[in-house]
Amino acid sequence: MSFPFHRSVLCAVRGIFRCMRHERNLRIHTVAAGYVLFFSTFFELSRAEYAVLFLTCGAVLSAEVFNTAAERLCDFASPGFDRRIGAVKDLAAGAVLLCALAAVCVGAALFWRPERFPAVAAWFWETPPRLVVLLLTAAASVCFIILPGRGEKDGRPHYHNKGE
Repeated sequence: MSFPFHRSVLCAVRGIFRCMRHERNLRIHTVAAGYVLFFSTFFELSRAEYAVLFLTCGAVLSAEVFNTAAERLCDFASPGFDRRIGAVKDLAAGAVLLCALAAVCVGAALFWRPERFPAVAAWFWETPPRLVVLLLTAAASVCFIILPGRGEKDGRPHYHNKGE
């Protein structure tokens, strides 16, 4: 039995929001992607460069969601400590780390243009409300990332299965 398309999309969106609610690292990656996309407007990127940027952000976010799915499946399959389950979780986390490191390299390739940095800084300094908005969004981002009580999954504490 297959769901109608709109129902499948709703299930997928629900999964993303569930991951966002419970996984701090996805919130970190989401905030980073938001700032990267905002600051990209200062660098006059080509369509191809934007395509690379969107694919890179999507890869990191997707890797984090897959990592969460693997962790949850591992926790379900083996609620107690198991060295093999720990190895699977480490592999999934390693995949996220590789994506994140690749994203840093893409960011460096696209944004390391020191001649543009003064123009970006001037854009904020010349109009103080812009700087205030930047600082407020930074504070809101920190709150979004570290809100307490979000590390629990389905009402139970999250265990990393590494011998704690």
